[in-house]
Amino acid sequence: MLRLAPFLVIFAIVVYAFIDCLGTEEQDVRGIPKLAWVFVILFFPLFGAVGWFAAGRPKRGAAARSRFVAPDDDPEFLASLGKSNKDHEDMLKRWEDDLKRREDELHDGDADPDGGRKKD
Repeated sequence: MLRLAPFLVIFAIVVYAFIDCLGTEEQDVRGIPKLAWVFVILFFPLFGAVGWFAAGRPKRGAAARSRFVAPDDDPEFLASLGKSNKDHEDMLKRWEDDLKRREDELHDGDADPDGGRKKD
């Protein structure tokens, strides 16, 4: 089993480099184009993986640039929530007014002296 360990370590490094290369944005790749890095890693596994980590991988500053912003920290998202709430309140108000109007029409119809029946 100990003889197999170096091959497993190399295999793990190559797989990690391959997945990291595929997951990197095209404009962030350094050196050669992304597709070329994929072929280098596949055809020259150990040298390709080492080359990817040394020369092809984006610098650490690039990750800081595209940092994820939580929705509750995003002012645009919070503003859209306020607008959405206002829209829903307006719609609810229109529905309530429509319902009140319809109820009033029904109650006005009940005031018939005949009780709403046709005469024969």
